[in-house]
Amino acid sequence: MNSIGGYFELEINDIGSLFHDKALALNSGRNCLEYILENSNYNHIYIPYFTCDVILEPIIKLGITYTFYSINKSFLPLIETIKNNEALLYTNYFGLMSSNIDLLSEKYKNIIVDNSQAFYDRRKNDIPTFYSPRKFFGVSDGGFVYHNKTNKKDYDVDISLDRFNHLLKSVDISKEGSYVDFKKNDNDLVNQPIKKMSKLTQKILRGVDYNKNRLIRLQNFKILHHTLKESNQLTYIIDLDLIECPMVYPYLPPKKIELRNELIKYKIYTAQYWPNVMEWVGKDSFEYILTDNVVYLPIDQRYSEKEMKYMLNCINK
Repeated sequence: MNSIGGYFELEINDIGSLFHDKALALNSGRNCLEYILENSNYNHIYIPYFTCDVILEPIIKLGITYTFYSINKSFLPLIETIKNNEALLYTNYFGLMSSNIDLLSEKYKNIIVDNSQAFYDRRKNDIPTFYSPRKFFGVSDGGFVYHNKTNKKDYDVDISLDRFNHLLKSVDISKEGSYVDFKKNDNDLVNQPIKKMSKLTQKILRGVDYNKNRLIRLQNFKILHHTLKESNQLTYIIDLDLIECPMVYPYLPPKKIELRNELIKYKIYTAQYWPNVMEWVGKDSFEYILTDNVVYLPIDQRYSEKEMKYMLNCINK
């Protein structure tokens, strides 16, 4: 029995689901990958050059050898075959690569899908799959993992209390005023042991209106695409009929311009996926272009047609 009476706790609309209710809820996306690898028999894994360097953390921790692979312009791995005791990690980039996963599941036996950028894409064909909800919602941590092979370990429950400072500050002060705390939270997630998702993160996620947020993202994406599709050099990867819910709008201008820095002048902040990639690959590679030239425009549920048109006006100045 919980305590009765006393002061009021933080009021959160805790009435819904976690969306991935059938998944195991852990404390981070990278620990979801660790869980998959820990409960598999892989002794080697292929990982894309175009990925965040934190993905190496569980691989190195478990002592699994790894090889980087390149992707072609359709975002498919440039690998012919993998052995039975090897795995291939594939990222569902920007939430736009669902059809690629279908192709890969036919070609390779042992694939692991990183759906960190595709929260709404459901697991396919019993493929080990993991998610990172903080890429889509206002939480500081957490991850979901689907894996047929499980263990009987009784993991501790994580505590998120000290990781929410940037989220609270962004409301009471500003996003700019909480950026240092945001980076600190990123650092605090490094080398965390596998734990169950915290009660606080679960409570917030059960208060999310998932369908409403999905529809807003899709609508914002379509607004940008309607105007930018003629100049976007990545238009060929966008099929509006196949998108469940995108994370961002990837925009590759016809020629290299410092658009990301220009947008900052108008307080439009775009992520760079991922700075570490430029240390791993040559300047002529497709991955380098994706990191250095592509601008990933925000389309999430915080914004409406008004903000999309404002961004478009700033891009076209």
